Amino acid sequence: MEKQFDILVVGELNVDLILDEIKSFPEIGTEILADKMNLSLGSSSAIFASNISVLGSKTAFAGMMGEDSFGQLVLSSLSSKNVDTRFITQDKTKKTGATIALNYGEERAMVTFPGAMKDYSVNDIPAEAFKLARHLHLSSPFLQDMMKKDIVQLFKIAKEAGMTTSLDVQWDPEEKWDIDFEALLPFVDVFLPNQNELLAISKMTSVERALKFFTGLCKVVVAKLGSEGSVISENGAVKFFRPFLNNNVVDAIGAGDSFNSGFLHAMLKGKDLDSCMEMGNLMGAINTTASGGTGAFTSKDEIKERAIQFFNKKIQF
Repeated sequence: MEKQFDILVVGELNVDLILDEIKSFPEIGTEILADKMNLSLGSSSAIFASNISVLGSKTAFAGMMGEDSFGQLVLSSLSSKNVDTRFITQDKTKKTGATIALNYGEERAMVTFPGAMKDYSVNDIPAEAFKLARHLHLSSPFLQDMMKKDIVQLFKIAKEAGMTTSLDVQWDPEEKWDIDFEALLPFVDVFLPNQNELLAISKMTSVERALKFFTGLCKVVVAKLGSEGSVISENGAVKFFRPFLNNNVVDAIGAGDSFNSGFLHAMLKGKDLDSCMEMGNLMGAINTTASGGTGAFTSKDEIKERAIQFFNKKIQF
């Protein structure tokens, strides 16, 4: 069957209610004010799908949400960025998830209501979806109870269909990290945790030791280090990449997902890993120049303009 899509994204769907310019942390029994608010497309998977589609990768999404106003916002947002939504299931008995994000500079506190995403399983993904795409990306399995349960099966199906694969685990709210990574990672071509996730899963105290822990399990491990840049381990060979620094961060919501979009877009275009890492760092930095995970990714032209304006960097897609 002819491949219609560069990438199939499987994952969670929700909206983000983002509160900015907050003077202090909330305290029980008191009320504080935020000077700015934004309601936008949320969830790691959807932000990633939206942004990699804007970069030019043909993208399809598989997930579950409710038949409600938040669900309509998600659908319209993805469709406006040319993400194919034919594999998204809407269930009138469930609610679309939502995250309330409190921003404090480059740090944030979040509360998430999972909604329909926790009931979405491997069995809900049409077999056709695996046949139509070159690459599978999964994000946030710890927010998706049913998907987490059969995550090894998901990646086995993808590999059997001839797909390349990538995984961004995101944070485990229960901090159990109860995925069998030894069974899973041999089916993952690119593992994309951030620094905190890398250390938590490996139970190591340094990035270098954590990367050694994964050597032999996964060919390529890429760790996002925030304002410190990123690091890649390919078959145990480790290389650090300097960041593109934004001195006027609007917020960092979705910066890791935008890194993923840049890295994987370049990879799917056949670029070498150094180029993929630079593209990832740049897209993560561009993300911080606007509010929300997709605010800076409206078109290729705007991304190019932001790359020059903020980082004096010319890019080609």
